[in-house]
Amino acid sequence: MTQLPEHTERSLGLVIDLDTCVGCHACVVACKGWNTETHGAPLSDTDPYGAAPEGTFLNRIHSFEVQPEAGPAQLVHFPKSCLHCEDAPCVTVCPTGASFKRAEDGIVLVNEDDCMGCGLCAWACPYGAREMDAAAGVMKKCTLCVDRIYNTNLPEEDREPACVRTCPAGARHFGDLSDPASDVSRLVAERGGMDLMPEQGTKPVNKYLPPRPRDSWPEEQSDTLAPFLAPVTEEAGGFLGWLDRALEQLPGGRA
Repeated sequence: MTQLPEHTERSLGLVIDLDTCVGCHACVVACKGWNTETHGAPLSDTDPYGAAPEGTFLNRIHSFEVQPEAGPAQLVHFPKSCLHCEDAPCVTVCPTGASFKRAEDGIVLVNEDDCMGCGLCAWACPYGAREMDAAAGVMKKCTLCVDRIYNTNLPEEDREPACVRTCPAGARHFGDLSDPASDVSRLVAERGGMDLMPEQGTKPVNKYLPPRPRDSWPEEQSDTLAPFLAPVTEEAGGFLGWLDRALEQLPGGRA
């Protein structure tokens, strides 16, 4: 069985803002694209347009309707991928050593050459974050785009996971969560970042920022769109006004 490192120099991971995520799936598409084109074997899709499509995705989004104790119901979009746990059961259960946790940055990876596709890591992961690639016959998972974040050939602003780089809502953040002064650590402290299923004892590195109740928004924000939704009562002038009146004169024209 594979051993976990006693200590990691850094704990690189994601902070996901559930209050900001709009469920657009841009992160899913970016992850699929980057990991299919570059890192390891392509992420397979079998019978994608048939009766029984099946594909390998390292990042998925689940949507839930939540009813708070007070206020209206909320639709919460919940992105989920590997959490790069400190005490990762997927690593210690691996019989070939294919699954391992890096001591330098805490990233959990799979050596596809050593993986025999037994699926024990998928059974051990309480988050369902590992997927069997049907075409390659090996387990695959989020790598935090390790081939991007250390790639000096890329511009510095691109040296972050593809899902973070592409998120249009700014709901995904990347950094060193072992450094209390890092942007991600401060964000977790300010917003009360949470572990997913802490009762499992896996100590996930990735954190989630909880959604805020909608009735806590400033009152003035609720009327942001009101001016744009008011009906237009003034008669159109200029060329458009003339065209409108001309069309009314035609047979079958506007009533």
